[in-house]
Amino acid sequence: MKRTVTGLLLAMAVAGTAQSETIERRKCGDMDEGVTRIVKESSILGGHTKNVYEIGPTSTDATGKPYYSRGGSPWATSNVLAKVVGITKTSNAVFPDKREGHGQCAKLTTMLEHCKAIGLINIDVLVAGSIFLGRMIEPIKSTKNPYSNMEMGISFNRRPKALQFDYKIEVPKTGNRMYSSGFGKKKTLPGTDKAEVFILLQRRWEDSDGNLYAKRVGTGRELYPSSSAGWVEGHRIPVLYGDITSLPSYKPFMGLISGEKSYYGRNSKGKMVPVKEVGWDDADATPTHMLVMLSAGSGEAYIGTIGLTLWVDNVSLVFD
Repeated sequence: MKRTVTGLLLAMAVAGTAQSETIERRKCGDMDEGVTRIVKESSILGGHTKNVYEIGPTSTDATGKPYYSRGGSPWATSNVLAKVVGITKTSNAVFPDKREGHGQCAKLTTMLEHCKAIGLINIDVLVAGSIFLGRMIEPIKSTKNPYSNMEMGISFNRRPKALQFDYKIEVPKTGNRMYSSGFGKKKTLPGTDKAEVFILLQRRWEDSDGNLYAKRVGTGRELYPSSSAGWVEGHRIPVLYGDITSLPSYKPFMGLISGEKSYYGRNSKGKMVPVKEVGWDDADATPTHMLVMLSAGSGEAYIGTIGLTLWVDNVSLVFD
C-alpha cells in the first residue's frame, strides 16, 4: 500500500511539473515558411540568376533589393546580397529542406563561395550557414569584419529555462578545417570544426558617446563535434543564470564575449557598434536582449570544415 501511495504521489508530481511548463515556438521557428529571393548577379560574373533564401512568410521577391525581415519574422540568415566595387554577388549557405513527416526544416551547411571576374577578382570565401535572431545589414560591401553586418539579438525581457529544437548533423571525417577569406591563399588547418547553438541573454545599456555595453544575464551554449544518428527531437539547452564560471557544466566557450569577437547592435543614433560584455549580471536580473544562433560552424569567421551540415527545426523557448 505504501509503495502504491508513493508511486501515485510521484506520478502527480511529474504531471504537475509537465503542466506548469510552457513551450513557446519562436515565430517561423517551425521552418515551414520561407522567402525566395531571385537575384541576378552582375554580367561580369556570368549574369546568373540565383535564389537566396530567408526565413519568413512564404513569398517570392524578385526586386533584387536588400532584404528586410517581413511578416514579423525575427530570423536572419548568413545568406546575403553583396555589392563590392559595383559588382552584385550572392551567397547562400542556408536552404529549405524537406523533413519526412514534419514538413520543412532549415539546412545549414559550410561551403566555399566562388567569385571570379576576368581581370578583376578571383576569390573563394568560406561561408558557414547560420540562422540567428536579428538582422543582416545588406548590401555587404566587404568581407572585412563580418560581425559588423550582423545586428545580433532582439529586445527581450523574459527568463526562459531552456532553448528547445530538433536537429540532425553530419560532420565530414576529413580531420581538417579551411581558412579562406578571399584575401591571400586558402589555408588548411588541423582539426574538424563543430556545429554550434547558443542562447544568450544580456542586459544592455548605452553611454553618452553611443557605445553599447552589456552584462550577461543567462547563458546556454553547446558545440556538436560529431554526426548524429538521425534526427534528435526536443533537444534542450538549459539557460544558466548569473555568473556560471564556477559551475561543473561551465566551458570556456560559454564565457563573456568582448574585443574583436563582440557581436554588434544598433545604438540610439542608428549606428552599428560592438556590444561589449563587461561582466556577469546577478542571477535574478532581467534581460533587455536575447541572442539565439544556430550555425554549421563554431570557429572564427571564414574558418570551417567544408560539408559540415546542420539541419534544424521547431525552435522554441521553454518556460516554467
